[in-house]
Amino acid sequence: MRNEQHHKRWNEIKTNDSWAIFKIMGEFVNGYEKLSRIGPCVSIFGSARTKPDHKYYKLAEEVASKIVDHGYGVITGGGPGIMEAGNKGAHIAGGTSVGLNIELPFEQHDNPYIDSDKSLDFDYFFVRKVMFVKYSQGFVVMPGGFGTLDELFEAITLIQTNKIEKFPIILVGTEFWSGLMDWVKATLLETHNNISPKDLDLIHLVDTADEVLEILDAFYKEFNLSPNF
Repeated sequence: MRNEQHHKRWNEIKTNDSWAIFKIMGEFVNGYEKLSRIGPCVSIFGSARTKPDHKYYKLAEEVASKIVDHGYGVITGGGPGIMEAGNKGAHIAGGTSVGLNIELPFEQHDNPYIDSDKSLDFDYFFVRKVMFVKYSQGFVVMPGGFGTLDELFEAITLIQTNKIEKFPIILVGTEFWSGLMDWVKATLLETHNNISPKDLDLIHLVDTADEVLEILDAFYKEFNLSPNF
């Protein structure tokens, strides 16, 4: 009897999974249609918990403003904290301000600085992550938590494995990121040889908005702007 119940529940799960495919396809189609029209953008990542009076919020706002001044739009996760700062900087500077929102049980709500026609909602993290990677010409990674680290290491992995073209990955805040980068170099590279020395060349560590723009401008003097796959 128990085996029959388990089998029935398993079949129900498989049926629900099949229907979920259509919802996943819908998120991909909607994302591709809207984001393919926005032009070259840079994604800004960071903690949703960062308050407006924090130095990293202000720095993210400055970074976004200068990114817009250099002809790029800004994409964020659409929520509060660093995401809000990125959209705010882009909005005030008169540039493209995109928000890729996701429904979460805490933290996430869309911020008021996203362009009204460039606010997208997602139920699936993996679909949202594809949009970040496909339509970004660079990742600017401010201090954040697990979600920020997830986006960072996914981008590094995709570039390292040649699944996407190389683009700048810029960590902002040496005080915050130095410990992680020291561990990557000492443990992953030197002690265990789990990565290649050239993998570290994918990552830039800076402290100012001007440094972010120097890296972006230098990269795109050599490479063309285009979607990543």
